[in-house]
Amino acid sequence: MTTLFISDLHLCAERPGKLELFKTLLQGSARKAESLYILGDLFEAWAGDDDSTPPHGEIISELAAYTQSGPKLFIMRGNRDYLMSQRFAEMTGGQLLVDETLITLDGEKVLLMHGDTLCSEDVKYQVFRRIVNNVFSRNVFMLFPYAIRSEIWHKIRGAAKKSAQKKSEDIIDVSQSTVEKVMKKHHVLCLIHGHTHRQAAHEFKIDGQDAKRIVLGDWIQEDCVLVSDKDGFRLLRIDEYLAYS
Repeated sequence: MTTLFISDLHLCAERPGKLELFKTLLQGSARKAESLYILGDLFEAWAGDDDSTPPHGEIISELAAYTQSGPKLFIMRGNRDYLMSQRFAEMTGGQLLVDETLITLDGEKVLLMHGDTLCSEDVKYQVFRRIVNNVFSRNVFMLFPYAIRSEIWHKIRGAAKKSAQKKSEDIIDVSQSTVEKVMKKHHVLCLIHGHTHRQAAHEFKIDGQDAKRIVLGDWIQEDCVLVSDKDGFRLLRIDEYLAYS
C-alpha cells in the first residue's frame, strides 16, 4: 500500500503550471495510492470556504473526483489556509485533520504537522498565530462579508510576507528542542511536516533512540511528494514519482 504526502503547494492563478501538475498527479498515479495527505498551504490564500477565487473551484472539483475514484484524502490546515472548515472537507470528500495528528505507517506511529508551530524562535509569529488561529477568532472573522474578509486577509498576508523577509533564516526555521519536545509528547520517533520549504530528511537521537524528521518541499520553485510504501520513505519530484509509478 502506498501513502503520499504533499505540502505547501500554494496553488493560485499565477502558477498555472503547478495547477496542471497537481491535476496530473490526482488524475494519474495518485489514484493507485491508498491515501493522500495534504499537510497545509494547499492554496496561496484562502479567505474561507466561500472563497471562489480562481482556480479554487477547479481544485475542489479535482479533489472531489479524486476521492470518488477510491483513495482517501486527508487535509491539514496551514498558515495560508487556516480558515478551512468542515465544509471544505465535505466539498472534497476528504477528512480535515488537526495539527499534531498521529497515524500508523507499517506498524510505526508517525506524527503529522504543518510545521509552523515548530518555529518557536519566531516569537512574534507564534503570538500572531495564537490570536488568529483559535476557534473563536476564526468564527468571528467568518461573520464578515466575504468581500471585506478577503480584503483583510490579503492585507494580513502581505504584512506577514514583508515581516518574514526581514527575519533571519534561523528564526524562521524549526527549533530542534521544540521538535524533540513535541515528539516526546506523542511518543514517536518519526515526524513529517512542511511549512519551512526546506525539503530534507533529518536523523537524530531522542533518549538514545534513532529518530527522523522528514520535511516536505514546497511547490513554488520546484515540487515534492513523499512516498511511503514497502520500500520505506522517498522524497521525490512529482515527475519522478509519475515515472516511478
